[in-house]
Amino acid sequence: MNWNTNEFIWLDWAILFVGIFLVGWMVYRAIQKDKRQQKGADSEDYLFGKGEPWYIIGAAIFAANIGSEHLVGLAGTGAKSGVGMAHWEMQGWMILILGWLFVPFYQLLNNKMGKIITMPDFLKYRYTPATGSWLSIITLIAYILTKVSVTAYTGGIFFEFLLGLPFWYGAVGLIVLTGIFTVFGGMKGVMTLSAIQTPILIIGSFLVLFLGLAALGDGSVTEGWTLMMDHARNAMNIGTDGHAYGANHMFHWSEGDPMYKEYPGFWVFIGASIIGFWYWCTDQHIVQRVLGQRKGEADDVVMKRARRGTIAAGYFKILPVFMFLIPGMVAAALASRGEFDLSNTDAAFAVMVKDVLPAGVKGIVTIGFICALVTSLAAFFNSCATLFTEDFYKPMFKGKSEATYVLVGRIATVVVVVLGLAWIPVMMSLGNLYNYLQGIQSLLAPAMVAVFALGIFSKRITPMAGQTGMIVGFLIGMLRLITNVITNTGANEMTGWFWENTTWFWQTNWLIFEIWLLVFLIIMMFIVSMFTKKPTAQQIEAITFTGDYKKLIKQSWNKWDVIATLGVIALCAAFYAYFW
Repeated sequence: MNWNTNEFIWLDWAILFVGIFLVGWMVYRAIQKDKRQQKGADSEDYLFGKGEPWYIIGAAIFAANIGSEHLVGLAGTGAKSGVGMAHWEMQGWMILILGWLFVPFYQLLNNKMGKIITMPDFLKYRYTPATGSWLSIITLIAYILTKVSVTAYTGGIFFEFLLGLPFWYGAVGLIVLTGIFTVFGGMKGVMTLSAIQTPILIIGSFLVLFLGLAALGDGSVTEGWTLMMDHARNAMNIGTDGHAYGANHMFHWSEGDPMYKEYPGFWVFIGASIIGFWYWCTDQHIVQRVLGQRKGEADDVVMKRARRGTIAAGYFKILPVFMFLIPGMVAAALASRGEFDLSNTDAAFAVMVKDVLPAGVKGIVTIGFICALVTSLAAFFNSCATLFTEDFYKPMFKGKSEATYVLVGRIATVVVVVLGLAWIPVMMSLGNLYNYLQGIQSLLAPAMVAVFALGIFSKRITPMAGQTGMIVGFLIGMLRLITNVITNTGANEMTGWFWENTTWFWQTNWLIFEIWLLVFLIIMMFIVSMFTKKPTAQQIEAITFTGDYKKLIKQSWNKWDVIATLGVIALCAAFYAYFW
């Protein structure tokens, strides 16, 4: 048998089927054990899970983040643009903000409200009920545009190029598999699968990296790295003047650089940070990973576990660049030598798995990737169920059985999935996957950041200002999305009075547009606050730490938490220094 074949052979298929069976059995055992331990659980247990150990929380955050956009999109952008998009992955420091700053706020509200909160709960408490409802609507729309559609699309791409399945078979099959898993597994199943997939995913991806570098360097990993960097420096990102501006650095300062138009100078770091703040500190499916707690559990214990979970996730978050983006760069270098066809850069990682891994190992690694896709999508399914059930259905239909609430949550998830699948053809027309994803998030993030940040850090912002900022920011973002679809993200030449007089809106670089939208919303919220009713004492109390609560926060950390936190920051800084 040829162990170095670049095909998926019978051994890989056998390992894949046996592995999926074993993973299913392990998840089933974990769920049954949890049911025995948690008799009498209600719908919140299904939706939120329980207080998991900090390392499980860290793995769950990592797994919830690592999904389709990385397996396909991040590797694809590495093959196409080098390290230019690595800013979105160097967000380990942003996860620390969630653990150190936001978790105490959320836990404080848990106590005040007597239940585990959703992000809309926070806005309803701080601003108005309508503000929280709008967040739920925006989040569900975001799942359609960026979660379900992207994950289904990339699952289809991955299975097409690795396993030879037709695109739509792979996309729909992934949805069906995840749906079955979500129905029977709930949040406990997601957490367990996260813990299983994480080591497989990390080991498998690094195997792809090192074996790919070895293949590029004729057996030498260090020589492969040198050749990869040389290719990125000298053969990528060629200007119209014939000069190679290179794709081996994260910042593009020269206007002659072809990537400058897309990622101008330092604006890219600011824009990535805005998206990171929204995603890591306020997004439901991330925050949901850290809010679980057992009934009667002390606040300092919850905060300690959550903070350490986010620190662990901070270290994990540094890995995707090496797991996916750099393998994409290796794929581009190998393709330039004629090793394989890479006309579709989004297929870079699947092609690498197929080409560089030996027989048998392909099957093992594929198991981890399938688990990653299912876990990522299942996390969104649970979040959809949570948002719709807790923030729409329960307030309108009180007193229903717990089984009814769970069923309604599942039906809402099915609707979101169908809409996500319908959006895929539109998404495919808007360019490179990772660029599309970050572009969509740049339209949604400013409203979230403005409303959450000012709601927490400013007592002057009024309830009406928060509601206005949320609605106006979302509507402006959606208007820009419509113009992106019509104009091919500003690339088409549009004629007519409207288009010629609104170029400042639809042709402005997406990162600069995002930043100015955030600035506009912050100014607008302060102006609205000058003319509207001040928040009540109860609403102000939501963002006020009492002396006792500050004491609890102090009890929840020690010097090792600080040292571990500084380690994350140092690693992020070192990466920026190397690829500056």
